[in-house]
Order: sequence, then C-alpha cells, then structure tokens
Amino acid sequence: MQIVEFEPSHAEAFRILNEAWISKYFAIEAKDREVLGDPQRKIVDAGGRIFVALHEGEAVGCVALIPMDDGGYEVAKMTVSETLRGSGLGRMLMQRCIDAGAEDGVRRLYLETNSSLAPALGLYRAMGFTDIGPPARNDYVRGDTWMERVYA
Repeated sequence: MQIVEFEPSHAEAFRILNEAWISKYFAIEAKDREVLGDPQRKIVDAGGRIFVALHEGEAVGCVALIPMDDGGYEVAKMTVSETLRGSGLGRMLMQRCIDAGAEDGVRRLYLETNSSLAPALGLYRAMGFTDIGPPARNDYVRGDTWMERVYA
C-alpha cells in the first residue's frame, strides 16, 4: 500500500470512491457534487491537499484536507474501498493527514461526520480527535457530529 499526493489522473477514482460510500449510507448532496466534480480546483488549487492510497497501482482509498478560514484543515472525503475496510488503511490515511497538518503548520484538523458511522468515529477518537459543538454553518445534511484535533 502506498499513499501519494493527488494528481489530476486520480480525479475519477476520487469521485468514484466517494460516491460509493456516500450513496451507500446517505444522499449525495450539492456540496459533494461540487467538490467531487473538480477536486483539483475546489481543493488543491484552493490550498488544500488530497492523498490517494494505491494498491498495485489502483486507487483504493483517499482523503482530502481543505483549508479553513481559521488556519486549520478540514478532513473531508475520506474513504476506503469496501473490500479493504478494516485493513488499517483508514488509519494510515488519517495518520498522513495528521502528519501533513504538522508539516504545514496548521493549528487544528476539523471534521464533520455522522453518528451512525461507528467505525469511523472509533478511528477518529483513537487518533486524538475530540467532539466539539456544531459549527455556525453546517455544509452537509448528514453531518451531526463535529470533531477536532488540535496541534500543541
């Protein structure tokens, strides 16, 4: 397994991987379509980063770091191929986000998730994220749990 920085050739895999998990549990929302339709412009060109997990050259997982107004990154669009869930790949992707935040000198990582996603919540808490209150603006209908990991 290899985790690499996003390249434009990964855009289709990024969209497909995310649409698969979102549509399995929730409805794909307008904000999803906007970001998934052009991750280069909406995330990378806006100062964010995307990491793609490759297995034998095939994209099998991904995660995005989207810059926030407060100097942090939002962890977003994190998913792993269904056949590799439970393999530790999600932990590897999250560790890459934590390392990238430290490398880039951000003050915190923030994420929005759903309380029904117990394995994801367990991972986030194990990786140092704590629950916080809702933001002033909630971008996703499915978001009902908000977390952050603050850098010392």
